Amino acid sequence: MNKAIILLSGGLDSATCLAIARQEGFSLYAMSFAYGQRHSIELEASTKLAQAFGVIEHRIVTIDLGAFGGSSLTSDTAVPKNRIGTKDDIGIPNTYVPARNTIFLSYALGWAEVLGCADIFIGVNALDYSGYPDCRPEFIRAFETMANLATKAQVEGQHLTLHTPLLNLTKAEIIKRGIALGVNYSITHSCYDPSPNGRACGACDSCLLRKKGFAEAGVSDVTRYA
Repeated sequence: MNKAIILLSGGLDSATCLAIARQEGFSLYAMSFAYGQRHSIELEASTKLAQAFGVIEHRIVTIDLGAFGGSSLTSDTAVPKNRIGTKDDIGIPNTYVPARNTIFLSYALGWAEVLGCADIFIGVNALDYSGYPDCRPEFIRAFETMANLATKAQVEGQHLTLHTPLLNLTKAEIIKRGIALGVNYSITHSCYDPSPNGRACGACDSCLLRKKGFAEAGVSDVTRYA
């Protein structure tokens, strides 16, 4: 079985990516990040998912993206609420973490080279999402091109593939795919601004997109809301 690294945030999308990688026959290696986010409960979710899917190794990497600021997810800045579908639903929201996916994928690329792994999965989506620039197809293509120029393994002939199986799916389609593959969404966490006991706020972009996905999929929403 070929190895694959899955960037595992603990959210709905990354959980579905993990299930897809397993279905495709890969040996699973997961990488999560404690990057200074206010919602560290997602790391508990990623651990539960890794255990549920029999991940061979789950690395939680500690970095401090809060050192640069620029995002409400790594600071005390208020997370925008009830924005989706309103006049405020324009531009890139302050929940965008500068260069986050670039940094995460770079760490995964380094680990992939050590593991002798040629496949990395990331659950980016370009349909039901908040408009983050590092979720666009152009970014994914550019990073894959760079990765195949940047490392010893690739220079010596091992081509790295960046898998984005959710890129052109709606949230409802993602949920249906995940349920068919046995994902237990009750152990995932998506909220940007959870309560101290870990319950979802129900009003941030991520919560609203998640609610929309379950409703459009005709599936009961198992999320614990505050």
